[in-house]
Amino acid sequence: MWRSLASNMLTVLVVALFLLGGVILWGKSQYTSQGPLETAICLQVRPGSNMTRVSADLEQQGAVSSGAIFRLGAKYAEKSSQLKAGSFLVRPGTSMEAILEQVTQGGASTCGTEVVYRVGVTRLRAEVRELDPATGKFVERADFELGVDETPAIFTDLKSASDTRFRVALAEGVTSWQVVDALKQIDILAGDPGERPGEGLLAPDSYEIISGQARGEVLAQMEERQALLVAAAWENRSPDAAVQSPEEMLILASIIEKETGIAAERGQVASVFTNRLNRGMRLQTDPTVIYGVTKGEGVLGRGLRQSELRKVTPWNTYVIEGLPPTPIANPGRASLAAAVNPDTTDFLFFVADGTGGHAFAATLQEHNRNVVKWREIEAQRNNN
Repeated sequence: MWRSLASNMLTVLVVALFLLGGVILWGKSQYTSQGPLETAICLQVRPGSNMTRVSADLEQQGAVSSGAIFRLGAKYAEKSSQLKAGSFLVRPGTSMEAILEQVTQGGASTCGTEVVYRVGVTRLRAEVRELDPATGKFVERADFELGVDETPAIFTDLKSASDTRFRVALAEGVTSWQVVDALKQIDILAGDPGERPGEGLLAPDSYEIISGQARGEVLAQMEERQALLVAAAWENRSPDAAVQSPEEMLILASIIEKETGIAAERGQVASVFTNRLNRGMRLQTDPTVIYGVTKGEGVLGRGLRQSELRKVTPWNTYVIEGLPPTPIANPGRASLAAAVNPDTTDFLFFVADGTGGHAFAATLQEHNRNVVKWREIEAQRNNN
């Protein structure tokens, strides 16, 4: 009798263990396999939240089949206490395991609302936009010139929200003075920016910033990124490049940056200056004259005067030989590459062509004809 009872109990135990093992395998499969989400969502994890709240939110939005399994997975992976605040884009079919990685690894948010401070050559704009999870595209909610236009209420509200992301985006061709001045106007940043970085030493790019971050720290990131871009461009230079050092490359790249905003033209503009340098001709480029007048502090806002074209400054390439002593702006990656890998042409001149681009010429006679055409276009515009 006792032997039979023991045998039955053993059988029950084996069955129970077998069932438990099946449940564990099923739970593991649910945890690691493709999730049930059909449309992307933006999961917001607020500061002070916990796995219980997050799992309930995920379950409610249809991103996980079981909040309990998600919590057990987090506990087993020893990540229950590693939850990071932020907004996370959860794509269709993402597994619980992958979602856990997203909400515990930290780093920049991948969706939600963001404020982008755009530092341009002529103005500083603040753009409020929100990522639409379904399309993966940002929807603009506000765009205004900081310090000039009336501040939208949505900007004020979102700036203090805990899940709003912030970025600073530098346009190619901005000066270091413009960057520092812009950072001073961005009131979520803190501290004195310190000494203005040298011209050309800041990388035009997009930078994630956080409330309370030191302005000097943001500038240091910009300098570090530009140093990497300069090193990479110099390493990949053509043996036919006219410049003799990374510093000269940076100066020439800044001139190219200010002369054209059309990507396809950078190599041609670079070829003009390369040909002139190789022939010992003066560069004769207006942006260098403008820099001699403004020192990069703001926009000239008018045409150059003949007296300014004749005035001797270290940057006036109508009167000095070769390159100016410093860059005249912060050039981007493409202009750096063009400075040391110019197109192969016989061009020595260029002038605006009325389309936003330039007409290039190899001879002065051809260039003069292009100048006449441009003046006719200018005259027509002034009469309209």
